[in-house]
Amino acid sequence: MKNCFAWPLTALILLLAASPAASQSPAMTRGPIAQPTPQATPAPSIQGAPTDRSRPKRKPHVIRRAPPAEPAAPVAPPASLEAPPPPYEPQLMRLSEIMGSLAYLRDLCGARDGDSWNARMTALIEAEATTELRRERLAGAYNKGYRGFATTYRTCTSNAELVIKRYLEEGGRLARDIASRYNGG
Repeated sequence: MKNCFAWPLTALILLLAASPAASQSPAMTRGPIAQPTPQATPAPSIQGAPTDRSRPKRKPHVIRRAPPAEPAAPVAPPASLEAPPPPYEPQLMRLSEIMGSLAYLRDLCGARDGDSWNARMTALIEAEATTELRRERLAGAYNKGYRGFATTYRTCTSNAELVIKRYLEEGGRLARDIASRYNGG
């Protein structure tokens, strides 16, 4: 039986080999739109209106049933529905976040290879993103990692260097794990 994950996961194996720098895909963010709430208007008061006791009794309104509707034709699901994510989706999102973190921290600590991490992420997005929504999620995870450290680290510290070391180990382990588990290797 042929493995359906074989082609896109080969990109994971090549993550450590940098390709030419490319621009980072921005993640789209959307928020709720405030809707105006309808205001209740008080009922006008009418002077001299008859009270409930003085009103004549009305005949009850008869409710007639509508004829039964014809059975509806089967509705096809909308084309915009995304296929279920692959089983390695959580690991791939974590790998994307780690790559964003490394792109910021390694530049901060003098490695000057942030562009290569960006290029690797672009290659991963091109290999794995089958829909625009998935592309946005992968780019969003990368940006989350990048911005998370950009807001807290302004200079390279011993903690930043420790994070770099741990993330290189975790990212390598995730890439090998995903490739060996889901690439048939």
